[in-house]
Amino acid sequence: MKRRILALTYSDLERLLKMEEAVARVEEAFRLKALGRVRMPPKLYVDLPEYGGDVRCMPVYVEDWGVVCVKVVNSHPGNPERYGLRSVMAVVELIDPSTGAPLALMDGTLLTDLRTGAAGAVAAKYLARQGVERVGLIGAGRQARTQLQGLLSVHPSISEVKVFDTASPKAEGLAREAREKHGVKAVAVGSPREAVVDMDVVVTATPSRRPIVMDEWVAPGTHLNCIGADAPGKQEVDPRVLLRAKLVVDDVEQAVHGGEPNVPIAQGLMSRDRIYAELGEIVAGLKPGRAASDEVTVFSSTGLAVQDAAVAKLAYEKALKAGLGSFIDLLPP
Repeated sequence: MKRRILALTYSDLERLLKMEEAVARVEEAFRLKALGRVRMPPKLYVDLPEYGGDVRCMPVYVEDWGVVCVKVVNSHPGNPERYGLRSVMAVVELIDPSTGAPLALMDGTLLTDLRTGAAGAVAAKYLARQGVERVGLIGAGRQARTQLQGLLSVHPSISEVKVFDTASPKAEGLAREAREKHGVKAVAVGSPREAVVDMDVVVTATPSRRPIVMDEWVAPGTHLNCIGADAPGKQEVDPRVLLRAKLVVDDVEQAVHGGEPNVPIAQGLMSRDRIYAELGEIVAGLKPGRAASDEVTVFSSTGLAVQDAAVAKLAYEKALKAGLGSFIDLLPP
């Protein structure tokens, strides 16, 4: 039987995918992982220090959804300035587990943005205080945009946003976009401190390798979504914050290897036992989330293949129903 492969472009996915749907699917992905219904080998890195980046391969099988998903994605922070390319680009393949035949090939760049924003939203749903009003964004790239979209989907009470980026025009652009698109009071600020002090939720989405958020700025009750630390040596938050916070990760092994805890653990400042839970354990009801209004909570997001599978399967289903995308013949006769 000849198998045609559905190809979905970035613009196809823009038409198909909504943040609210992505949040629901990613939340279910975390639950299935916690219940042991996901086969997900460790993320494979090809480090390319001579080019200032890396390439990663992320496979997963989700039994409940009847799909294998593989994403190949890069991280080259210098791309925008050097080549006019995005820092992160990706391609996703969906595979029929019963035959191994490809079902779909699709842009993974938008998927990565959406599923990461959705993960931050799920974390804030379970870990942030109720009635979130003030959000601080450190980093004003694509991840910051989808983080804000995700947060607004689970905390519609958000009314004030402060944005910091080392490139002030980017911060000003994101603040303007937040005002015009989401109707919130949003301003660009001149320092990371201003994006942390008195905020209910703080999002860090940078490629930093040293702390940006200092312990003395973080008030009781704050929730932090740490998005940028997703490889060894990356770090955005003062280790003293992690030592007094309820620390939740998407995956313990990945977090120890390359998440926000990786540098403090490597330096002997904390042990992996300091990690309270994986987010999926909280979603599945195996462990409680926020227990008190004055708790400091931290979510370290390294990015999981099961999140990609969640949004890719959603896109595939919606594309077939809507008749979007193009069918291509790549397989031998």
